[in-house]
Amino acid sequence: MTLPRRTFLQLAAAAGALPALSTARAQAYPSRTVRIVVGFPPGQAIDIFARLMAERFQQRLGQTFIVENRPGAAANVATEHVARSPADGYTLLIVSSNNVVNTTLYGTANVDFGRDIAPIATFGRGYQVLVANNAFPAKTVPELIAYAKKNPGRINMASPGIGSAGHVSGEMFKMMTGVDMVHVPYRGSVPGLTDLMSGQVQVMFDNLPSSIEHIRAGKIRALAVTPAVRSKAVPDVPTMGESVPGYVGGGWSGIGAPAKTPREIIDLLNREVNAALDDPKIGGRLESLGSPVLKMTPDEFRKLIAMETERWAKVVRFAKIKPQ
Repeated sequence: MTLPRRTFLQLAAAAGALPALSTARAQAYPSRTVRIVVGFPPGQAIDIFARLMAERFQQRLGQTFIVENRPGAAANVATEHVARSPADGYTLLIVSSNNVVNTTLYGTANVDFGRDIAPIATFGRGYQVLVANNAFPAKTVPELIAYAKKNPGRINMASPGIGSAGHVSGEMFKMMTGVDMVHVPYRGSVPGLTDLMSGQVQVMFDNLPSSIEHIRAGKIRALAVTPAVRSKAVPDVPTMGESVPGYVGGGWSGIGAPAKTPREIIDLLNREVNAALDDPKIGGRLESLGSPVLKMTPDEFRKLIAMETERWAKVVRFAKIKPQ
């Protein structure tokens, strides 16, 4: 079919205008306040990262970025809230390994993280650390394993919550060593660390950024970090794999948005995050907190989410972890 010349020219003009409209929409964003939702209480590592990025976005993009804490169900409450928000870039979600664990732990009835949240950018790798009360007799991981086997069920193992990265790191430790420790979940790192320092619990798997100042102050003892390599922030602390061959834990943090958020907005925010990570004020701050910088494109981030979902599903099923 041959189109009339006028119709052809109109269609061609419209097609040519699409990239310009897309660019204009990205340039117009943001034109009002943006909310960054965090699924945990203030003071945790993920909250610290959110506030660093909010300040950076505000300076660079000329609008207010506020951090809103919505704790509950290991970040599932916040995830569901953001997933149901308009896909316009004005409600963002701080994401982490907890989100992929939740896919197996909670199922996908209310929210499917892989489907309902669009990955934007990663911030850093998450170093988990096994810390102990200073009065606890075990000073190394081998001593902890030996003590736990002589005293099954008598060690209280705290975590920032059921399904948290700290929880699944602890369950993987139990799975690989055969020890029996009692899991004691808290609503975040801060109350768990408080009870650890007072002796109410003996050990805890926590995010290194949440624990690092207490470690440096000598208030708690670090036994091991969970990734495959030592942390530059605490270089004298061995990896878990040095005592438990094959153990590799740790996670990641980043930011996402409701699915179907315009790609130009996602790409804009990805560029801003990656530029921030190159800035010593941001990237250096993350490194000092024990979270090595991790830069990815949105598509690379999506692939990471798929792999991590499968990896932690095995631990959740083995340990028979159930939501509260």
